[in-house]
Order: sequence, then C-alpha cells, then structure tokens
Amino acid sequence: MIYWLLRHWIVGPYMTRVFRPWVVGLDNLPESGGAIIAGNHLSVIDSFLMPLVLQRRVYFLAKSDYFNGKGVKGRLLRWFFLAVGQLPMDRSGGEKSSQSLNAALEHLQGGQLIGIYPEGTRSPDGKLYRGRTGVARMVLDARVPVIPCVMVDTEKIMPIGRRLPRVGRIGMIFGEPIDFSRYYNLEGDRFVLRSITDEIMVTINRLSDQEYVDVYASSAKARVEAERKALAARR
Repeated sequence: MIYWLLRHWIVGPYMTRVFRPWVVGLDNLPESGGAIIAGNHLSVIDSFLMPLVLQRRVYFLAKSDYFNGKGVKGRLLRWFFLAVGQLPMDRSGGEKSSQSLNAALEHLQGGQLIGIYPEGTRSPDGKLYRGRTGVARMVLDARVPVIPCVMVDTEKIMPIGRRLPRVGRIGMIFGEPIDFSRYYNLEGDRFVLRSITDEIMVTINRLSDQEYVDVYASSAKARVEAERKALAARR
C-alpha cells in the first residue's frame, strides 16, 4: 500500500516531471511471472527511477548499509528503503551473502520482479565493469529469464558523492529477455556461472555506449580512492 502511494501519488509524479524519463523496449518486460532485471549501475538514484516506468512492482537488492543506520534517522531510512521495495544485500560474502540472495530468490519464485546490478556496486567513472556471478546463481535457482536494462545519464543528475539530484533528463533501455534454460541443473559449475554472467554483461554493453572494463568495479573504486589519497598526501 505504501509503495503504491509513493509510486503513484507522492514521489512518483514529482520525479517523473523532474527527470522526464524516456524509455525503449518496455514491452520486453513480462506481464506476469518472475524475472530478473539486470542493469548497469551509474547512480544511487537508479533504483528509484526505474520503477517509475514499470507497471509491475520491482524489488531491488540494495547494500545492507542502508538498513543498518542508528537512531531515528536510521530507522526512518530503513522504513523508507523497505517501503519502496529495497531488499538488504550483505556483500561481505559467505553465508550472509547467501541469505540475502535467498530472500530475493523467494520473491522470484513467488512470481515477482527482482532488480539487480551484476557489477555489485556503482561504476566509479561511468564505465561498465565485470559482473559478479551472484546473478547467475539466482537465474539457475529460480529458473527465470533475465531482462537486460541500461540506465542512461543518471550519473549526470546524481553522481557519486552528491546528496541531492540535479534537474535533468534520464533514459532507460530494456533489452529482449535472455533465456538460460540450457544451463539448468548446472548450478554447481563455476564456468557456467561465469558464462551466464558474462553473457548478461555483454548484452548490457551492446545496449549502452559504455566502455567495458574487465575488472570488478570494487577494484576500480579502490584504485581511484588510493589515487585520491596519494594526491592529497602530496599537497
């Protein structure tokens, strides 16, 4: 109920007027049944803008830090993220990450849409980075199609480090569903998981004009941060 109020009456109409999203390929989204929307990730605002153009509700995996704040502000943020369809994703690896993916899996098996960013984190520079294989595990466990999605220019309206978005127009491109049924029953093969993930990333790359870099975005972020600190130290 809260989600639909925010989407159709409170936040949604305002954001639609401000950002005037253009959309290509919306008919590639299934009208029913579970599916994974796998997209590039340019800005924290991606997960709030994409649902504005969808008729169905979509649940996103978001880093668990957003849900673990302290005090009144922390509780309000947790309430808001849950209300708009965000699911906490623990990215520390191991059992905690598996539990987060299992929560998303339950939604997929219940016929819901799950949005996920295979890069694992926002691109630090607008480039497209190597995907992590968690998305492939979800595909094989839930046996659902993948809808590739490209967000366009969201990093311009809300780049990393900016607290409030600028006014500007953004876009979204949804590609044709990708069927991975040929890989069913091969969940334990790490080469299959990498193959599925790479195919998703290649498809996203073809839909976008981003330069592809075959390293993880988290490694690129660490390098950028190390360079920033080194530069600051020399001043």
